[in-house]
Amino acid sequence: MPGNSAASRYRTLDLAAVPPLLAGLPDVRARLGGGPADWQIREVGDGNLNLVFLVDGPGGTVCVKQALPYVRAAGPAWPMSLDRAFFENAYYQAVAPHVGRRIPEIYHYDPELYCTIMERLSPHTILRQGLIAGQVYPRLAEHMGDYVARACFFTSDLAQACERTMSGVALFAGNQGLTRISIDLIFSDPYLISERNRHTSPHLDGLVDEIRRDSDLKIAVARFGWKFRTQVEALLHGDLHSGSVMVTPGDTRVIDPEFALYGPIGFDLGAFLGNLLLNAYAQPGHATTDDDRSSQQAWVLTQAQQFWTEFRRCFLDLWRQDARGAAGYPGALLRDPIDAAAVARAREAYLDGLFADMLGFAACKMIRRILGFAHVLDFEAIEDHARRAACEAAALGLARRLLTHPAEFPTVEAVVDAVRQTAGARAD
Repeated sequence: MPGNSAASRYRTLDLAAVPPLLAGLPDVRARLGGGPADWQIREVGDGNLNLVFLVDGPGGTVCVKQALPYVRAAGPAWPMSLDRAFFENAYYQAVAPHVGRRIPEIYHYDPELYCTIMERLSPHTILRQGLIAGQVYPRLAEHMGDYVARACFFTSDLAQACERTMSGVALFAGNQGLTRISIDLIFSDPYLISERNRHTSPHLDGLVDEIRRDSDLKIAVARFGWKFRTQVEALLHGDLHSGSVMVTPGDTRVIDPEFALYGPIGFDLGAFLGNLLLNAYAQPGHATTDDDRSSQQAWVLTQAQQFWTEFRRCFLDLWRQDARGAAGYPGALLRDPIDAAAVARAREAYLDGLFADMLGFAACKMIRRILGFAHVLDFEAIEDHARRAACEAAALGLARRLLTHPAEFPTVEAVVDAVRQTAGARAD
């Protein structure tokens, strides 16, 4: 269970403190080879919450991640529970039997230092950075669709006894600090006047005011916020954006599940899809005279489409194959006599519900990343503010339509077509 940081030996690690910590762990020391004098260490944390150290030894490498008692992007004025490191490790343990190499290997967790020592992913790149740079990852959609399907299916009542789900819900209900951040930053702050908000001003001032006065939009957002708080379907990563995925052309790994909670499957789906759509809208802002970015935008949109297609295929396959699922929804009531057609219809209807949730949550995530706290580099790296604002405005337009006119988007192809029509650059 989470520890009490006030009574622990917690201290913030630095370059001098990391070597003795690792030297005291025989398995980690053997993995690195040599001793502390032989190790090269650098701090590379550039996220919102944590310290991250990379350690190179003559025999191997490790990554050391420590939770800070505040939001790093905001400073000590925004305190944050250290227990998020516990929930990150609990998530890894829960999904590891089902997702294989899609997560890093964990070597050691120190519950008093709130510190995780794990596999260093190399030569992996953070997906967001790769997409901005125009890189292509041929197996991205396949890997991510499969990952979300497996992580969610096997931690849901479709594949496990309800008692186990209830125990998981009880455990992850303790992750209150980070869940509150999600509630505020995604479903509340962007639609209000908040000191944490910012946007590309003055270019988007009028649009921001319009969004804050859009009652239909805010009611839709409130409905998805309610789903997020009350709809318990599976264990979620909770922050599955393109900065939480590391990639090579042939490998994909999911990291940073410290926002983990039990909630609606569509939230994880929407988080990843929404970030792909944001990147597609940002591509024209990165265009040059030599590259209008239309081919990269087209590839990203193909990944968005294939991500849902792969998730749906894998989830349904798991549901059909998993013997325990026969006793779950809806099989138990139709088992004798079995009505295969009725079961298939029920499963299809369930997936249709996940699809609708995915689009709504994707839209909430898109709006939050443009008008709220902690924007995405996809847009922030566009130095020309007018150009950036044009990309952001187009993305906001789609997000609003997804929330207020969902019937316009019965398929993922309809979503992709809408991006192609509004994203500014040609997307063949």
